[in-house]
Amino acid sequence: MITRRDFLGTTGACAAVAMALPLSCNPGAGATGIIDTHTHFYDPTRSQGVPWPSKDDAVLHRRVMPRDFRRLAEPLGITGTVVVEASPWEEDNQWILDLAAQDPYLLGLVGHLKPGRPGFRDPLLRFSAHRRFRGIRTGGWDGGLPLDNPDWRRDITLLADHDLSLDLLIGPERFPDAVRIAEAFPGLRIIVDHCCNVPVKHPLPEAWLSAVRAAEKHPNLIMKVSGLVEGTGKSDGTAPRDTEAYRFILDPIAEAFGEDRVVFGSNWPVSERFAPLATVFSIVDDYFSARGATARAKFFTHNARRIYLGDTPARGARRLLPIPTHPQYPTLRFG
Repeated sequence: MITRRDFLGTTGACAAVAMALPLSCNPGAGATGIIDTHTHFYDPTRSQGVPWPSKDDAVLHRRVMPRDFRRLAEPLGITGTVVVEASPWEEDNQWILDLAAQDPYLLGLVGHLKPGRPGFRDPLLRFSAHRRFRGIRTGGWDGGLPLDNPDWRRDITLLADHDLSLDLLIGPERFPDAVRIAEAFPGLRIIVDHCCNVPVKHPLPEAWLSAVRAAEKHPNLIMKVSGLVEGTGKSDGTAPRDTEAYRFILDPIAEAFGEDRVVFGSNWPVSERFAPLATVFSIVDDYFSARGATARAKFFTHNARRIYLGDTPARGARRLLPIPTHPQYPTLRFG
């Protein structure tokens, strides 16, 4: 199993071998092809319904399942995805894990649990027994990121101790908090979602720019290059296709995070409000392809394998335990 020390010690070594690892665009190739590290799946037709999205959301309130994504993603060479759970219902983490048990296209789950709240430890340990449970996401909701709260720090330490990652959903004004967390927990993999939700407009917020520059010093801080079309605010589906419209955001990220600390995420189906999946993909494909084959392979595949799936070129995939079922929650099972 890859450890935090392995992760921090192999980012540089990956550069030497990345060219020897092919970036397969063969559908069904799993983690050897392009990995989308940010998708959501849910089913409002379940007996219990869903807490998100709301019923008045005409775009998103529909049954969204892995096969729906695959129809759009496989022609682009996307052969697997890491799901980010958006439901605040604890047992919806289990619902996604049950989906993953039946569909190898779902490579991992970033769960939805609230650090610092009573009862965090037990569900984290239960879910982390599943081979595809890879971390949690938290953010600016429900009290934000209380670094001075001992309960919150205890739970974040628990994540690091179990080799799990932390996704952060925060706005650009909170980006400095991500840097402080990276400094306080140097052994924890921290992934900032959606380019820290920076608006796609000039000038860029100074807090965002300063935090991007500061992030360069923290090898455990990773940028998920997603949310670009959402940042345009064009929710009528007309976000620009031209990569040049986003270069002023991508360039500072590439300079600070380098080739080894960026990963691809589509934020599908939320991104559909702003642009088709093919547009979301092509924007970043054009950008990272122009930086060379090694940079593209790392961005689309190898970094996700290392950061989320516990895989390094030197070690290969980490040994994974079978996914246990959870008979107490039969209504949450798929199929």
